[in-house]
Amino acid sequence: MGVNALVHKILGEIGINQERFNLKWASAAEAPRFVQLITDFTARVKELGPLGHSEGIAPDELKARLDKAVELVSSKKLRMTFGTTTKALRKDADQSEAHIAEVINEKLSKAISAGL
Repeated sequence: MGVNALVHKILGEIGINQERFNLKWASAAEAPRFVQLITDFTARVKELGPLGHSEGIAPDELKARLDKAVELVSSKKLRMTFGTTTKALRKDADQSEAHIAEVINEKLSKAISAGL
């Protein structure tokens, strides 16, 4: 539910273009939709070029930022806060991507900033 918003938030915080991650649903009965999603995403990533290139981040700095992000998402504090937030989101009437991103941003910004 909120994984897309969480990953986008963390990528933005470490200076990586958020378009490098895209999580969309497609059922087994939606083969044309799946093909289109993959085709569009692949084309966009090719446009962006190698990771770090379009962001203007040197390879060693990119590695350091990614390592810090991995450390962050591995932290018990962030995972617990995320779990509590997603439980609250399930009870909300608004399940739009914008609302989910807003709630994730509001509830997890502090933990993300502290972890980075």
